[in-house]
Amino acid sequence: MALPELKEFCLPESGGDVQNLLDKYGDSALLVAGGTFIHGLEARGFLSGTEALIDLRSLGLNTIQSEKKGIRVGATSNFASLEHLPGIDTPAFGALYDALAYPPAQIKNLATVGGSIAAACPFFDVPAAFQALDSTVAVAGPGGNREIPIDDIYAGMFENSLEQNEYISSLFIPQQDDRSASAYLKLETNANDLALVGVAVRITLGRKNKISDARVVLGGGLNDTFKRSSAAEFVLNGELANDDLFQRAADAIASDISPISDHRCSAEYRATIGRVYTKRALQRALERLA
Repeated sequence: MALPELKEFCLPESGGDVQNLLDKYGDSALLVAGGTFIHGLEARGFLSGTEALIDLRSLGLNTIQSEKKGIRVGATSNFASLEHLPGIDTPAFGALYDALAYPPAQIKNLATVGGSIAAACPFFDVPAAFQALDSTVAVAGPGGNREIPIDDIYAGMFENSLEQNEYISSLFIPQQDDRSASAYLKLETNANDLALVGVAVRITLGRKNKISDARVVLGGGLNDTFKRSSAAEFVLNGELANDDLFQRAADAIASDISPISDHRCSAEYRATIGRVYTKRALQRALERLA
């Protein structure tokens, strides 16, 4: 299907070029990198009035660098490059390792870090893992650069919180505790499907093997955007990790979800599977620590 009203495809080579194009086209511009979700946006009617696609791939934002306190990943780095991150095979990075296992090779070779976050699609996999790992997002704009906790990026379904003329330049994944483990689980209908339910978790064990720091991130239509379950995290923190605790945490997500119904499944089904997958993801994280 042709994109309506599309007049120009732009390939800027600097941040200044991006700003000039955004000034020129305003709300009728769409920033892209890998472009894997353009069809998804078009199918949902979100490209009406789009006149220009601004491709960020020539800005040199595809680098991955180890820093003192973590890893800096350029916004146009593709998913395939994430599979070579230092520590990707450790328990702490388990959620990202899991999330990267779902997309087919064609998507991994094109889909980008920044695009997956900016799209604000709760049915994606990798952004949920980023959130479970307490990542922050670097944003560039006319007012300079700023860092945003990834929790604050999402404003709603397909809606991010960036200011006008801002774009994501990189993602920072902080160094994880040696006694941390994470996991991601997704319910899908086939290998190319967006998540019906997606849950990313991270637990850190402290003294006497009690959980000192927990993250439970809910996606896949359990809300209209990615959301941490503060209720589940409250149940987990300070307690000895075991199946009974994980079941109580899974039950607790009920207060933090507003599941949607669509052509793929009902809200009630999502709520039920959300509890099941929360418990299973916590079990997988604990197994990795063992």
